[in-house]
Amino acid sequence: MHHTSLIATIVAGLGLAFILGAIANRLKLPVLVGYLLAGVLVGPFTPGYVADQELAPQLAEIGVILLMFGVGLHFSLRDLMAVRKIAIPGAVTQIAAATVMGLGLALMLGWSVGAGIVFGLALSVASTVVLLRALQERRLVETGRGKIAVGWLIVEDLAMVLALVLLPALSGVLGGEAPASKGSGFLAGGGVLGAFALTIGKVVAFVAFMLIVGRRVIPWILHRIVHTGSRELFRLAVLAIALGVAFGSAALFGVSFALGAFFAGMIMAESALSQQAANETLPLRDAFAVLFFVSIGMLFDPMVLVRQPLAVLATLLIIVVGKSIAALVIVRAFKRPMSTALTISVSLAQIGEFSFILVGLGVSLKLLPEAGRDLVLAGAILSILVNPLLFAILDRILPKMIAKEAKARGPSRPPPSLTRCWSATAGSARPWPRASRAARRWS
Repeated sequence: MHHTSLIATIVAGLGLAFILGAIANRLKLPVLVGYLLAGVLVGPFTPGYVADQELAPQLAEIGVILLMFGVGLHFSLRDLMAVRKIAIPGAVTQIAAATVMGLGLALMLGWSVGAGIVFGLALSVASTVVLLRALQERRLVETGRGKIAVGWLIVEDLAMVLALVLLPALSGVLGGEAPASKGSGFLAGGGVLGAFALTIGKVVAFVAFMLIVGRRVIPWILHRIVHTGSRELFRLAVLAIALGVAFGSAALFGVSFALGAFFAGMIMAESALSQQAANETLPLRDAFAVLFFVSIGMLFDPMVLVRQPLAVLATLLIIVVGKSIAALVIVRAFKRPMSTALTISVSLAQIGEFSFILVGLGVSLKLLPEAGRDLVLAGAILSILVNPLLFAILDRILPKMIAKEAKARGPSRPPPSLTRCWSATAGSARPWPRASRAARRWS
């Protein structure tokens, strides 16, 4: 069966993810729970079939690339700027608060400061998939509360992209494995400072290359392909660009696959064909995203719930209670209504895909112990399970609260309109005003 291990891994992963995802959906839970549990069942910590431990991470890496490509494709700087006065300082403050809480728990568990920082950062960022789906189900994406939550999420995602770039350079000073220096002179002998400067230099070179060359070449390729009238070629071109830029960025500039894919999506988002690109690649992105979550579930040892119940509970409380209180206080400090503060607090009371990517990097750099990864995975699964219950409670109390706030404002003080533009969400791409005739033929 060795020669069929790839097929067996994909079939087992997708098959179980479908069954458990359908059950989770039936129970009104996020399907992410089903995907993660599917990974637990085919992982080495549970009896029965065990998926290939070498192939699964590679499939997960493709999932990370396509996930980050989707984040970049739906990134909207204009929407972020519309709510920047609350989203940017609010998200940064909340990330700092959650990181400090995670660091405190890590020190209590006897971990290093570096491990605590990675652990705290992993607990600070909400799942894009879970948050956007919850807002979509309640038709909140285009409301003032929804736009602030989406802007907040964009800032968190950007902060995590920055963390993924800087962690390898800073791992030596944080207690992990220092990156090998290939340079000479100052960079070779500069230790942490040299590694940090080299990393920043590579990132700046990559960003400059994408803004100068990629910004012209990628849209040009898409427009040339779309005029052939072939949907298959267009779909293939989008996927080749996403994977090619991600691989090329790692091979030529030494930056992560995730950063390369994010910039590929962001550059492509500027094209009038961005909506079509998002729609054409959505099925494959979803399939590999499922394999990513399954591979993450394979790393989870369920016995951590028995071995460290108090640590798991503390992790869950940081995610659900600590982050929510921090977000509530921050939003209220900006003199926003309590309904807005509660919506944002509940939306952020979970963690997901970026947390998994971050802890994976932390473990690979020997910054974070594997026990930390288990706690993050346990906190993610439990917080995603709890989040719908929090929204159900919020749905019961919010109408009366909004009515009371509207009455307090009076008829002469309507609520301010935050912005007329709206952000793309998972599964529905940002509207685009201009499109070629060839693209219109497909719609």
